[in-house]
Amino acid sequence: MLPWLLFAIPIGGLADRINRRTFLAFAHGIRTLTAASVSLAIATHHLTIAWLFLAVAVFGTCEVIADTTAQTLIPKLLEKDELERGNSRLYLAETIVQDFMGGPTGGFLYGLAIGIPLFVSSAGYLVAASLILLIPLQAVHDVRAEGEAPKEHEPFIQSLKFGIKYLYNHKQMRHLVLMTTSIGFCFNFSSATMILFILHTLHLKASYFGLAMAIQGSGSIIASLTAARMSERFGRGRVMGVSMLVQCLLWVATSFLTNIVPFVLMGIIMTGLGTYWNILIMATYQELIPNKLYGRIHGTRRTLVWGMMPFGSLLGGWVSTFGLRIPIFIGAVLATLISALNLKFLLRLVDFASTVNHDVDEEAEL
Repeated sequence: MLPWLLFAIPIGGLADRINRRTFLAFAHGIRTLTAASVSLAIATHHLTIAWLFLAVAVFGTCEVIADTTAQTLIPKLLEKDELERGNSRLYLAETIVQDFMGGPTGGFLYGLAIGIPLFVSSAGYLVAASLILLIPLQAVHDVRAEGEAPKEHEPFIQSLKFGIKYLYNHKQMRHLVLMTTSIGFCFNFSSATMILFILHTLHLKASYFGLAMAIQGSGSIIASLTAARMSERFGRGRVMGVSMLVQCLLWVATSFLTNIVPFVLMGIIMTGLGTYWNILIMATYQELIPNKLYGRIHGTRRTLVWGMMPFGSLLGGWVSTFGLRIPIFIGAVLATLISALNLKFLLRLVDFASTVNHDVDEEAEL
């Protein structure tokens, strides 16, 4: 997670200055080489823990590039009224391929030889890079061709500062980022030692751990299929606010469980509610953030939101030495309080997009 804290802002700045399609393909290309190198090192018995840490750091940095750049492309490929449905389909595809296909397949391949899954991953990243380059350039609107990128004579640091100031000066976006940063910290605080809680407190056999996680993942599939319709029927802000609040309340209840069955059943609901939140908040950001600034603002907010998560995990891990239930309860209660205090703000969230987009050209001239 450290690359999000260290590199998200400059990578976001680059995404606003260069060909985004090529930048995304570049990240997948580096992932291809890294996965293949680790696979080769395993096969030849040359892998050390130091090289493994380096590979993980490279993967993490490429994730920052890929995620940031992909998010800047979505608003260019889709109309505003398609953002929720588009994000839902992406989330659904990712859930099915990663949780229901990738995990079991990887486990089977590891059983054959430990280096095979990484070799297959390298081929997958190569395919991804090729598919990105097949997208017609006019479909993603190169920021340079449209004149949306920072001016060539504008210093890189100055363009980064402008993106950070833009986010800071808009109360609604700043409020949303600080809220999600706080809740993300609490969730990582709670879940730092969750696997120990599941195995030692709820007494799940280790061989069933993957099955339990796959069952919980079904909630994400259901939510991906219904997120856009729920938003249309009840309103995006209401779905987001209620989803987060109920998810946090269920998280509090989790700390009192003594059996794995209710944990998994509650996990299906919590996973679904979390998926509603993730899909709708991304659509919200894609509406709120001007595309010319998307990389910088996305990088800035992820520096805060995801950059603070490792610190939540570290603190939660330390607190768990006093009892595995304690960090779950404390983190969930704090997240519930934050969600409740911000419920009114989320209910009014849909009114903010027009205000932010109306002011962008005037702000850009200042």
